[in-house]
Amino acid sequence: MKKRLSVLFSLSLALVLAACGGGQGEAQTLKVGATQVPHAEILEHVKPQLEKEGIQLEVKVFQDYVLPNKSVQEGELDANYFQHIPWLEATNREQGWDLVEVTGVHIEPMGAYSEKLDDLSQLKDGATVALPNATSELTRVLLLLDDEGLIELDDREGDKTEKNIQSNPHDLNFKLLEAATLPRVLDQVDLAVINTNYALQANLDPEKDALFREGSESPYVNVLAVKKGNEDNEAIQKLSEALTSDEVKVFIKEKYEGAVVPAFE
Repeated sequence: MKKRLSVLFSLSLALVLAACGGGQGEAQTLKVGATQVPHAEILEHVKPQLEKEGIQLEVKVFQDYVLPNKSVQEGELDANYFQHIPWLEATNREQGWDLVEVTGVHIEPMGAYSEKLDDLSQLKDGATVALPNATSELTRVLLLLDDEGLIELDDREGDKTEKNIQSNPHDLNFKLLEAATLPRVLDQVDLAVINTNYALQANLDPEKDALFREGSESPYVNVLAVKKGNEDNEAIQKLSEALTSDEVKVFIKEKYEGAVVPAFE
């Protein structure tokens, strides 16, 4: 009887210890959504470092800019890394969500590409120009076209649409499409302004192939984002530190050769 009680006591003690932290050796899983290039690649690069700190990073790759935020808002993901701040703010306004930035990681200067032109001077009047159709992205592109002198906007404040084009000296025809589809229509248009992540996925070299693009001073910093209230989570903070380390800065510079620019010191 005493032996049986001793065994029962030992089992109970083991269960109590497990509940109080006996499983500390187990890795914590952190689920993060990202678009393939460069976001998922950068996340894969920091996986080994996080494993040393007891965090198992699980990267889910998306091909659009909507589902990664929806998945974080609904708790299916712990965080995402794919978007810039204007997109995050626009999504919160439009959907009534409460996602917040944890840290800025990199900038992807947006560029204009063509299979028909070797130089912007070859752009003819009445040419067809494909642009991303989302509000924050369209604003960004129209500002870029204004910078290049292809159009003139009424002003540079707030969200912009085609209605804000005050002057279109080349009578350009704008075709608004889903951002992910833009590389696939290059053979159907004269010019397309494409997000760098989709350009890289399509094997376009922003440094060599873009006819023009944003400078590295672009305010569209890509960020690690979470649902409000989770930004101080220990695992999230460790991921944030890994993404903004000197080692990642070197990785970005060497791998993307200027197509992607670190946004941290």
